[in-house]
Amino acid sequence: MGKRVAIVGAGVSGLASIRCCLEEGLEPTCFERSNDVGGLWKFSNQAEEGRASIYQSVFTNSSKEMMCFPDFPYPDDFPNYMHHSKLQEYIRTFAQKKNLLRYIQFETLVSSIKKCPNFLVTGQWEVVSEKDGKQESAIFDAVMICSGHHVYPNLPTDSFPGLHRFQGHYLHSRDYKDPEAFKGKRVLVIGLGNSGSDIAVELSRLAAQVIISSRSGSWVMSRVWDHGYPWDMVHVTRFATFLRNALPSFVSDWLYVKKMNTWFKHENYGLMPLNGPLRKEPVFNDELPSRILCGTVSIKPSVKEFTETSAVFEDGTVFEAIDYIIFATGYDYAYPFLDDSIIKSRNNEVTLFKGIFPPKMERPTLAVIGLVQSLGAAIPTADLQARWAAKVFAKSCTLPTTSEMMDDIDEKMGKKLKWFGQSQTLQTDYITYMDELGSFIGAKPNIPWLFLTDPQLALEVFFGPCSPYQFRLMGPGKWDGARNAILTQWDRTVKPTRTRAVCEAQRPQHFHNLLKMLSFPVLLLAVWLTFY
Repeated sequence: MGKRVAIVGAGVSGLASIRCCLEEGLEPTCFERSNDVGGLWKFSNQAEEGRASIYQSVFTNSSKEMMCFPDFPYPDDFPNYMHHSKLQEYIRTFAQKKNLLRYIQFETLVSSIKKCPNFLVTGQWEVVSEKDGKQESAIFDAVMICSGHHVYPNLPTDSFPGLHRFQGHYLHSRDYKDPEAFKGKRVLVIGLGNSGSDIAVELSRLAAQVIISSRSGSWVMSRVWDHGYPWDMVHVTRFATFLRNALPSFVSDWLYVKKMNTWFKHENYGLMPLNGPLRKEPVFNDELPSRILCGTVSIKPSVKEFTETSAVFEDGTVFEAIDYIIFATGYDYAYPFLDDSIIKSRNNEVTLFKGIFPPKMERPTLAVIGLVQSLGAAIPTADLQARWAAKVFAKSCTLPTTSEMMDDIDEKMGKKLKWFGQSQTLQTDYITYMDELGSFIGAKPNIPWLFLTDPQLALEVFFGPCSPYQFRLMGPGKWDGARNAILTQWDRTVKPTRTRAVCEAQRPQHFHNLLKMLSFPVLLLAVWLTFY
């Protein structure tokens, strides 16, 4: 038998980790505290302790072609953006088809993970689990933490003076499930993220009045982008990443702000971010601008203080007779079964090499999968992280020295501040990050070689969407169906929407988009040549 690997959580990260361990000849055991796979996407009518929680109306913000396991496309007839129940169906099917369920111990809580006394020599861990009130201890050669980061709510009650006097109800968005209890009520939503916006829009159809309080504003994007295509199929491309990195920052920033303001002028809706060029994660909501136009949702600045029945905002305005406050204020990182100093090894901040490996660990036998956030989808990111981690455990890949890893973390932190601003999340650029991971295991697409040997595929890989199949196209773990999946991805995109076919389906014209994107830099060059 191969090395034994403990995996905590059977969500998408946990399932990816099981599969990747098996590919490397390792022996995985996955501990899942609920009775099913899916993690975040396993809906429950009530928030459950120690588990992520979503509301009934949740749909995905990534389209199906961009958020699949790289060798397991969604069925053609699945919608591009899926209700959580549809995504859960896909996750279950993946686990069944890949024969992963037999490696999962359901309804089993991991209560403790500690280094063994001989860790410096063996790198082994003692994992204590609990099922039906009975504890069991086992020794594992490596550990993969896949329990997610949407479990422990951040409820900053100390940041709001007077909240203790408020006589209405308040709750975290984690506890919100549906709008029925809020019918005819006056509701204040604190936070302008995806959850806050979704909840505010949903409540606006039943509540008497809904106000969103936002500290810094946010770009709001529609899931439907140029010519009706899914936003990420158009936006998340290698060419766009190349252009963003090649252009001077002032040009790149100008193009970014211009694009984000194309749908509607954010400053007219009170939504304009304080620092527009920052690439912080935008809000995906197709209805919020319409709700604001209709007067059923209003945007206000930060709350200065609460009284018994009202909120006073920083601009001096007051929202009176509030019935409910919903804090859509995100989540804290917490791994109660693990010593905090392992993940937060410096200044009580999450310190991980590539967002995966603790850099000061004497033996590289612990990995955190699924913690990094980007504009890309979670499933392909977790899959590539797990592939690399499994290879490190199997000793077919090695990590740099501790000092080299710390230097890389410091460098990435500087870039993160420049691109994304101050944030607790481990944010990164999706394609750059995926290519880094891919290069570690030999799975990064070789674009020049593709242009020489397969120009049709190369054009789609470089100018088209950076879909997950690209990272199973070559190298170890190569999937024979990757090329065909890339060349047919637009067919699967339009299939569920062409329920009334009136003419031939249209696909994006890469060179047309290229000319449009290059027109502004060419114009700048022409002006410069004219005057200089």
